[in-house]
Amino acid sequence: MACKQRTGSAFGFNAWFREQDVAIEGRAAEFVRVGDEGGHITFRFCPNCGTTVYWNIDRIPGTIAVAAGSFADLSFPPPTVSVYHESRRYPWVEIRTDPLEKRG
Repeated sequence: MACKQRTGSAFGFNAWFREQDVAIEGRAAEFVRVGDEGGHITFRFCPNCGTTVYWNIDRIPGTIAVAAGSFADLSFPPPTVSVYHESRRYPWVEIRTDPLEKRG
């Protein structure tokens, strides 16, 4: 539930990288929360607008997650792996791999 509250959405779309392959620039404020299974998640967010930009999970050392919406480049590659918790899925959310109908 905390991820839904953080994103304001039914789910989050995140890109995961090895920490050594990421360069972070600029200021970030941070907030640490304890996950449902006891791990610590350190969220870094913009100190001006409050948007969560990236985070680390102590149980997945050496990795960094970046909110995909943070990338301005519309050619950002589509995901190759999809992970979600079935027990936390809203019953009206359908996870599928077919392209959605394009409008506008």
